[in-house]
Amino acid sequence: MAFEGLASKLQDTIKKLKGKGKLSEKDIKEAMREVKLALLEADVNYKVVKQFINSVSEKCLGNEVLESLTPGQQVIKIVNDELTALMGNSESNIEFSSSGTTVIMLVGLQGAGKTTMAGKLALQLRKRNKKPLLVACDIYRPAAIKQLQVVGKQIDIPVFTMGDKVNPVDIAKASIEYAKNNGENVIIIDTAGRLHIDEELMNELSEVKASTKPDEILLVVDSMTGQDAVNVAESFNSKLDITGVVLTKLDGDTRGGAALSIKSMTGKPIKFVGMGEKMSDVEVFHPDRMASRILGMGDVLSLIEKAQAAIDEKEAKELGNRMMNQEMNFEDFLSMMNQMKKLGPLNKLIEMMPGANSKELQSVDWNQGEKELKKTEAIINSMTKHERQHPNVLSSSPSRKKRIAQGSGSTVQEVNKLLKQFEMMKKMTKQMKGMQKGMKKGIFGKMPFMS
Repeated sequence: MAFEGLASKLQDTIKKLKGKGKLSEKDIKEAMREVKLALLEADVNYKVVKQFINSVSEKCLGNEVLESLTPGQQVIKIVNDELTALMGNSESNIEFSSSGTTVIMLVGLQGAGKTTMAGKLALQLRKRNKKPLLVACDIYRPAAIKQLQVVGKQIDIPVFTMGDKVNPVDIAKASIEYAKNNGENVIIIDTAGRLHIDEELMNELSEVKASTKPDEILLVVDSMTGQDAVNVAESFNSKLDITGVVLTKLDGDTRGGAALSIKSMTGKPIKFVGMGEKMSDVEVFHPDRMASRILGMGDVLSLIEKAQAAIDEKEAKELGNRMMNQEMNFEDFLSMMNQMKKLGPLNKLIEMMPGANSKELQSVDWNQGEKELKKTEAIINSMTKHERQHPNVLSSSPSRKKRIAQGSGSTVQEVNKLLKQFEMMKKMTKQMKGMQKGMKKGIFGKMPFMS
């Protein structure tokens, strides 16, 4: 989980404050000391930590908090607002060219994940009805061009290449003409990874910039490098005047120092974050939502957006109607599981829910949960079509259950457990439907708690 250690410590500190009816200056100073240590342990830049603590402390020591009836909640709001401001306040989108063709240049160190991120960005931009073109300008790394071609083929995005014997500046210039002639309106230039102290290669990037006049220069950095990522960002920014940062591997960064330091240290926004290995695992960076996640308040908006993008609305509606009309069978159950799988791993979904406790999430064996889902899927797939469509035939047939258990590599007890869960789900939906009817008739109207 991103920010795992920091989130756990901040949530514990805030929990202590929420438990007090009144806060003293001493309470706030002790809490800020814990927050300071948590941020430093998360590898946040010392200057950023000092500024953050001073700002939060000043606001927390105001009369509005000390004399409030709910001081703990006031402190949470202040910390949330300051975390959001630290990461950039609001999301920063791609600046598309008004002339029709947008040029995005990806730069960064070797191994930061530029080539994969080029594909991820192309895929996301296509979802916004853009026509992206990937451009192979990494002529130095062995098989770099081939890697981009494989990525492009995987997501069905065209790749422009002139081989590894042509100067990257000439390739970049030629790609713009090619895009205009072939109807592509977003050009994503994948440049070679280089050390920021390599003057010759940094000058080459400056030449590519001068010849293509990119609308965006995005620095791709590995978030797991912590403060080193900030140093790299400052160096590249001084040479190229980057327009934004893309953080890769944020899902594996338990500290989060880079995400919390880059905007403050460079003045450049984080525009995208990589949250997994799949080509679809890239998100627009929302500072307010990330701050909310860190403090355990969830991120319902991102969860809704993820669901809207992944789930077939018509299929979901039909499934809901079948559930409410008590017509649900195991084929519907399997369909529901497949829809859920599209949303991503369970732990990533749970951490978006309000009230998700970071420490408790760390102690859960998520691999076990994933195994249970796979086992359930195997049991259902071992049923015949008739059995999936008419689950009631299984309840009185031990021989069918035994065959299904053998076919799925499970036990009869596990098959019985699934049948029981299925029946419980049907009962719950029946109760929900009854409540809906009751509300329509107004039988709950006189009950105060229903208002």
